[in-house]
Order: sequence, then C-alpha cells, then structure tokens
Amino acid sequence: MASVTSSRTSPAPAASAPGRDRWTVVLCWITVLLEGYDLVVLGAIIPTLLKTHHLGMTAGDATTVATLSLVGVAIGAVCVGPLADRLGRRKLLIGSVVVFSLFTLLVPLAGSVAMFAALRLVAGLGLGACMPVSLTMMAEHMPADRRARASTLTMTGYHTGAVVTSLLALKVTDDWEVLFYLLGVVGFVVAAVQWFKLPESQAFVRAKENQDRRVPFTELLKPAYLRAGIGIWVASFMGLLLVYGLNTWLPKLMNDAGYPVPTAVTQLLVLNVGGVVGLVLGGWVADRRGIKITTLGWFAVSVAMLACLSVKMDSDLLLDAVVFLTGVFVFSAQVLVYAYVTSYYPASVRGTALGSASGIGRLGSIVGPSITGALVASGVGHPWGFYFFAAVAVLGFLAVLTLPRPAPQEVTPGV
Repeated sequence: MASVTSSRTSPAPAASAPGRDRWTVVLCWITVLLEGYDLVVLGAIIPTLLKTHHLGMTAGDATTVATLSLVGVAIGAVCVGPLADRLGRRKLLIGSVVVFSLFTLLVPLAGSVAMFAALRLVAGLGLGACMPVSLTMMAEHMPADRRARASTLTMTGYHTGAVVTSLLALKVTDDWEVLFYLLGVVGFVVAAVQWFKLPESQAFVRAKENQDRRVPFTELLKPAYLRAGIGIWVASFMGLLLVYGLNTWLPKLMNDAGYPVPTAVTQLLVLNVGGVVGLVLGGWVADRRGIKITTLGWFAVSVAMLACLSVKMDSDLLLDAVVFLTGVFVFSAQVLVYAYVTSYYPASVRGTALGSASGIGRLGSIVGPSITGALVASGVGHPWGFYFFAAVAVLGFLAVLTLPRPAPQEVTPGV
C-alpha cells in the first residue's frame, strides 16, 4: 500500500527550509537519547539506593520500582499512537517530553518507596510515548527508500544515552539525585527547543486534510492490517525480550559459564558496541535489499549467535567476536521491525501502529529479564539461558516470516 508522502509545510514552524529538516533529525535523535538515558539510570543507581538504604528500600522494592517503570513505558507507548494520529506528532512529542521531565525532576524528592515508584510509573508514561513518535516523525521526514535507515539511525541515540548514563553514574556515585535533576532540566530545554524549531510531519498534515482523525487501536484489527499486526506484535515482543534479557543478565550468564567477572562484564560493553554497528548496517542493508528479507536474515543469524554462546569458549578473541556479532544482529533485528511498520502502514494509522508495536514489545522487556532471572536462580542460567534466547529468536523469525511484503512506495525527493 502506498504511503502518504510529504513536502514540508506545517502548522508548526515552517518546514520547507533545509534547516528545519535538520532540526527534525536532531531533535528526534536527542529525544531517543533521553529515553536511553532514563531507562538505564535506575539500574545504574539501584546498588547505591540499596547500599544507603534510601527510604528503607529493599531488593524487592527495587524490583517493583523497575517493573512499574517499564509498565508505564508500555502503557505510554500503546496509548500515544492513536493520539499522535489524531492530534499530530509534534504536540504529542513535546507533551511527552514535558511529562517525563517533570516527574523525573520529582523522583529525588519522593518521601517513600511507594511515591518513588509512582513517580517512576508516571514518568514512564511520558517516556514510552517518546520513542514511537520520534520514529514516526523521522520515517515521515525521510524518503520512503531511506526509512529503514531513519529508524535504525534514530535508535543509535538510545545506546548513546545509555553510555552517557553509565559514565555519569561512575562520576557522581552517591550523589545519584544529580542524574535525575540533570535529565529533567535537559528534558525541559529540549521541549522548549522543540516548541520553536520542530515542524509537524507533512505526511500527518496531508492525512488530516483527507480524512477524519479518529484512529482507534481497533483500526489495526481490521482485515487489511490484522495479518501484519499480529506478526509485528509477536516479533516486537520477542525482539525486546532479547534486548532486555541480554542487557540485564549477560554478565551473570557469562560468569556462570566460568568466565571471570571482568571478562563477563566487558562482554556487556562489547554487546552494545555491536548493537550500534548493527543499527547502522541493518538500516543500510534493509533500504537496499528490502526490510522483510533483511529482518529475517537478522533474526536467523541471531539464532546462530545465541546458540554459540551456550558453548564455553577458551579463546577470549573468539568470545568477543561472537558477543559482538550477537549485538550486531539481535539489537538491530528489533529496530528493523519498527522500520517495517513505518514502511507498511500509511500515515493515517502509522503512529497507532508504531505505538502498539512498541507497547506490546515492552511487555517482552518485562518478561525477558524475569524468565532469565528464574533460570539463573534455579542454577541453570548457563546454558539454558542462551537456549531460551535462541528459541525466542526462532519465534521472532517465524513471526517476521508471516508478514506481507510492503508494497513499493512513492519516493518524493526531500520528503
């Protein structure tokens, strides 16, 4: 099905100038960077919170806070799509940044664990909305034949934010409140710049002119979209299960396999470096070879790499290579599912479709660490953790296999 193309006029600041195009790219990338920062910051400070007994927090309390944060992100991602397709991408993105910035600033002021968790939950609602709207705007900003790269390059911001958080957490140590105050202030600054510089998506403007803007989630359940929707939801669930499961438990699984702790921890860095490379490579390949066939290949290689990790390797160089390739293919396979969404759905329902994919996928981000943690607690984390991940990648591959091929889309220069 042909997607609606765009030119660059909008009710927001005029979008026709090349400078406005650059603002769209930069501001969407920074927004995703802020999400990467926020979703890693809690994990970075939990050891400090427990060591200092902040608010009397226990390990169980920390788990509850982390889970509620992800639940908020999932709800925000699902709910933002229909609103973005009805009210516009620009308003929703700015509003989402304001919400998570405000409640992030309040987190250090929480007087109880319950309030701490509630603030993280509400901040997650705004945070979850940011990524799908940013990806939608970037996809509609780019020509149709570059939409895979638009998605994957935007998501490099997520990993950049995660690295920034890790480095800052090492510097501030016990002064963990600084991490939240910094994120909140920067978020408000970004929202202010977005208000003056971020243009509305012209694809949305044209779709708004052509039809009514009420786009309920049930629109995705109609026969025209149902087959693609089910495949996307399953693939997104499996993809984020792998991303969060590996990022949470890889060092422990490596240590259980007999690797020394420094080697095990280093593999997490190697994995994420591979993730950044994979995002750049995956988008480039998908725009040339097709999104569906590339996503299938990425999941297939992920199966092989995850299965290889179940085998103890005597060579550190070989281990680094396998973990690196695991990051290359696993992390970008998930983002290629998002790229498929931006390519397959027309502008009238694109935000709803991407929000549902992100929201349902977030459920996988909760399930993955939980199941892997149960395997570790049972003493079978290695090799069964990697067997589990390989099986999940197989299910992701099968889900993508069911997807219809996106129809050729009109390419408009300067979209």
